[in-house]
Amino acid sequence: MKKFGILLILTLFFYSCNSVKRVKENEQLLTKNTVIVNGEKTSDPKLDELVVQKPNSKTLGIPLSLYFYNLGNKERPKTPSEWGKKRPKTYNFIKSIFSEKQSISYANSMIGLNNWFLRNGEAPVIIDPTKIRKTEKNLNAYFKTQGYFQARVRSLRDTSGQKRGTVRYIIESGNPTFLDTIKTEINSPVLDSLYQEIKNGSYLKSGEQYKDDHFIKEAERIIKHFRNHGVYHFSERGLGFYELDSTNTSTYRTNVNLVIFDSERTSDKNGNSTQIKYNIQKLRHINLFTDYNFNLAKEDSLYQNVTSYNNINFRSFGKLKYNAKLLSESIFLRSGGVYADTLRNLTRRHLKSLRNFKTVTIQYKTVEEKDDELDVHIFLTPIEKYTLGLETELTHSNIRDLGVSGKFSIINRNTFKGAEIFKLSFLGSFFNASQDANQAGNFFNSWEIGSDLSLEVPRFLAPFNLSKLVPKKMSPRTMFTLGTSIQKNIGLDRQTVTALIDYKWNYNRKKTIQLEAFNTQYVRNLRIGTYFQIYNSEYQKLNQIAQTYNNDTDFVLPNFGQEPVDLMTEILNNTDFRISNPQEYQDNLNILDRYNIITSDFLIPTIAYSFTYNNQTDYRDNNFSFFKIRVANSGNIVPLISKTRNINNKRTLFNIPVAQYFKVDTEYKKFWDIDNNSVFGFRSFLGAIIPYDNAAIPFTKSYFAGGSNDIRAWQTYDLGPGTRNSGLEYNIGSLKFLTSVEYRFDMFGSLKGALFVDAGNIWDITNSIFAESQAKFSGLQSLKDIAIGAGFGLRYDFSFLVFRLDLGFKMHEPYLAENKWFQNYNFSNAVYNIGINYPF
Repeated sequence: MKKFGILLILTLFFYSCNSVKRVKENEQLLTKNTVIVNGEKTSDPKLDELVVQKPNSKTLGIPLSLYFYNLGNKERPKTPSEWGKKRPKTYNFIKSIFSEKQSISYANSMIGLNNWFLRNGEAPVIIDPTKIRKTEKNLNAYFKTQGYFQARVRSLRDTSGQKRGTVRYIIESGNPTFLDTIKTEINSPVLDSLYQEIKNGSYLKSGEQYKDDHFIKEAERIIKHFRNHGVYHFSERGLGFYELDSTNTSTYRTNVNLVIFDSERTSDKNGNSTQIKYNIQKLRHINLFTDYNFNLAKEDSLYQNVTSYNNINFRSFGKLKYNAKLLSESIFLRSGGVYADTLRNLTRRHLKSLRNFKTVTIQYKTVEEKDDELDVHIFLTPIEKYTLGLETELTHSNIRDLGVSGKFSIINRNTFKGAEIFKLSFLGSFFNASQDANQAGNFFNSWEIGSDLSLEVPRFLAPFNLSKLVPKKMSPRTMFTLGTSIQKNIGLDRQTVTALIDYKWNYNRKKTIQLEAFNTQYVRNLRIGTYFQIYNSEYQKLNQIAQTYNNDTDFVLPNFGQEPVDLMTEILNNTDFRISNPQEYQDNLNILDRYNIITSDFLIPTIAYSFTYNNQTDYRDNNFSFFKIRVANSGNIVPLISKTRNINNKRTLFNIPVAQYFKVDTEYKKFWDIDNNSVFGFRSFLGAIIPYDNAAIPFTKSYFAGGSNDIRAWQTYDLGPGTRNSGLEYNIGSLKFLTSVEYRFDMFGSLKGALFVDAGNIWDITNSIFAESQAKFSGLQSLKDIAIGAGFGLRYDFSFLVFRLDLGFKMHEPYLAENKWFQNYNFSNAVYNIGINYPF
């Protein structure tokens, strides 16, 4: 059956592989555009954008979307009756066996399938003379904007095969024109004074080639400066660039005169035209409407309640719901201050960042009979005070075969009248944790539940006036969080309690800083006695050691309770066994170390600093860079509070072992937009954690490798550390390196594809006596331990999320004794990864 399905898919694919299958006899499929400038081919992306008609999109050189379209046919029947007349044998056969209703249903299915192929595929691009002529005009206009006023563009159509054709655009640019004398004409003393402040930074320079872009940038620069210094009415209509004489065809130089007018023509409500002199305008009254409704007019009389603070009038229908003092911190406009675009934009951005308002509208009105004053009206439409949220997710790993998780949230905005956001969340996850032998027969036999309380305050709440260190324009935030969770049949049934005080602010549009001033987590394990039942591979190794230790191959060590721990401790203190069986002794040491790390309760008091750089303009921008570094310390102040230690010489607080470490994580991502249909992405991560004062690293803070967002050719926790191949359910390290490259491309409809290569590994850098030599990082020579995986993936874009299926193949396996390359590069050893959204 499987072979039949593959054969059917291949048959359909090859059936549609004739690119010109839907091209009529008198038409040509466009297969290639060529742009030739002064006798040389060019692939300038700017010129390519001007070509109106482009060939069908290709995936790895294959027009898959066209092939998909060819599986359908526009000429096929559109209704069941038409379909029955076209295929009477099939229609009547189904009717005779079942009923006419079933025949109609089958016909509708075939019609729907045909329409689906047409809708999600890409129709053949037929060469269109009208679009060729439009492209010629585009190219000609573009070269004129670059100063080639004598440019000539023509096109040639060539036949490249049956029903196929190409188009060549041949451009003779001629000589470029250069700027000669540049003069200015400014009649307004006010504008002339402002212009003199910035004239030295002009984009127009004598001797440089004429380019429209320079004129546009110069106009924008002047307008920006004028409007940020009080000239509210000034716009692009207030200036112009004129040639003093026509271009000299012998020298190809032109003179330019910059004219800045002293007034602007405008019309009133009655259509009467008047001239408004440009002037520096100041702000008079600032009115803030806190509960503006689109269905009501913007009349001051409707807002009876007025509260004034810091020369800002807070208007509302009823009682003011916001603290005027706190809300005024988001208003950067001041009565008596000079108008500035930057302050208007900063105010709008800051108010939107409060996440309390659906819309933020700022309007200015010239004061009658006073052309140098403006009244400001800020209209805020609040979001509902109480809202509900629901999030769901599917998870999969080698520890948790299948999982479903959900998060239900209740949000209360403007909790204390200062635009705060209070959030109460309930979390629930259900898993099939088949590694527990006692629960292996049950589906969704494990669960985790929890709850979080958070309060986000849109300002710094800090003692000693520390809030003054960060300006309000940087949108500072303070986050208070308290959460707890408990597990059942997941590992050792960990219980956690977390308390967090977090500060965050935007240094500028691209840079964000975060300070975790207080981030403390208490981790408690509830089922320590079941450790060897859950981590069976550890038990199997320990049982073999026990057989050697007892010189009894039939010896069976219990896999629960205290007896395995007592045995490990006994072997640890047996000098004779260490000498006679050094390998077994070392293995016992490693198992005991991992047992102590996993089963230990921990108090993790962390202070952390994060810096993030992201120059992505919006979600559609595929040309951007991302960089983040996080530096964290745990337990540094504990010695000032507690001097106590436990029997393992670990520092404790309230009889709980304290995690003490320094940790640094860095991540860099870069994306390139290859064309309209594909993106190339690069990601690199480097992290290290170093314990001190004889402390251990908590399992939750260690590094692992593998998984759907990591090295996709290995499952989560499967890889490393170093060249170790322990076969354990988990493998962790204290140093991690990861890098990935991914080529993403459109296929057809909402289906997208990807090719990727992941590389990396984890190592141990703690110098612990428990760490094996294969796991330790030994400088540059450890780079040969890097594992490499490659594969391909399918992604379906639902607009609100992307469902992802990636298939990873092992290319380089550093733990193999020989034939490390492509030894298991096959489907039987491949790893299937299911994920939501992109891996990076």
